Amino acid sequence: MSDEHRVKIQNSNILNALIQHACGKRKMSATQVTAGLGLLKKVMPDLAASSIEGSITHEIGASVADLMKAIDGRTRSK
Repeated sequence: MSDEHRVKIQNSNILNALIQHACGKRKMSATQVTAGLGLLKKVMPDLAASSIEGSITHEIGASVADLMKAIDGRTRSK
């Protein structure tokens, strides 16, 4: 969508009409409300927050000494 279209949508008072409708001061059909919301989504950012949380745990079943023996054994067998 071009910047020109975005400016036209922003200047069209769509938000005011939807607020008036929500407050009961203006009647709008379901189609008008849906169209208004669709146009607003084109110019207003979605303020939904998202986060990723978690932890990663790595466990090694062998001790460092066992790993060193395994490494040493591989080196000698070559």
